[in-house]
Order: sequence, then structure tokens, then C-alpha cells
Amino acid sequence: MKALNLKYQGILTLISRLVVGAVLLIAGGLKAFVPAEAASAVSAYKILPTQIAHIVGYALPWLEIAIALLLIIGISIRMAAIVAGGIMILFIGAIASVWVRGLLIDCGCFGGGGVIDLSKAAAVHRTYALEIARDCGLALMSLYLYFFPYGLLSVEKSALPNEEI
Repeated sequence: MKALNLKYQGILTLISRLVVGAVLLIAGGLKAFVPAEAASAVSAYKILPTQIAHIVGYALPWLEIAIALLLIIGISIRMAAIVAGGIMILFIGAIASVWVRGLLIDCGCFGGGGVIDLSKAAAVHRTYALEIARDCGLALMSLYLYFFPYGLLSVEKSALPNEEI
């Protein structure tokens, strides 16, 4: 497995950067220009006080976009991977919290968000599982980027002079 990673590390890093970056860019981009919806989506989780939830809802899309651009361009990859992984872990915790408490909401991950009516309970619970699985995959990709940040097509290169990428 180690030899496989050594052989394909550059491309695996590129794929991880682009996947995590694209998901964050799309998610942030869909929410950035409808801040009231994003704020409402964060409030629907009923984790934070309403005023703080609205501030988070207004700021989160722009953080997602900033981290996405760093990953896609390949600048400060390790720092961006830490923030992206942290965001994914927070999302996993928030979705799991809603699921355990029996709340029926649209996560608002890609815009929209808010309370969903009871008739769609089964579909919502299935969606929670898929959202948690997706965010676990993105968190694992972020972890990979933390340990292997230097890959193909990035502005930031390894400080080691003899390292081939």
C-alpha cells in the first residue's frame, strides 16, 4: 500500500484537492448570494443561539469559498485541509445531532435548508446517512491532504529540493 501511495501520491493529492475544493466551492457559491437562506438553514439545526446562528450562516459560505480556492489553486494546502476537515467534522456532528434529536430539516449544505414536514421523515433520515457518509469521505480526503499536501498542479511545492512530484 505504501508503494502504491508513493507511486500515485501526486495524482491522489490533486484529486483530493479538486474534489474537496469543488464541493466547498459549489456549496459556498450556492449559499453566498442568498445569505438569509443560509442563516435560516444554520438556525434550523437549533444548536446555536439564533443571533450566532445567523452570523455563522452569513460567514460560512465565504469561508467555504476561500478554503475551496486555496485547495483548487494549491496554496496553503495543509492549512486549508485542516480547516476543510474541521468543517466536515462540524457538519457530521451537526447532522448527527439533528438526526438523534428527531428534527426533520434540509441540511442546507448546497443552499436552501430549513424545516421539512413530517410526511417526508423516512426520506430525510436516509438523506442524513448519505450526508454523513459524504462528509466522512471529504474529511478523510482532507486528512490525506494534511499528510500529503504536495501534488500535481499546485502553486505550493515541497520545500525538499530533491522531491519529485
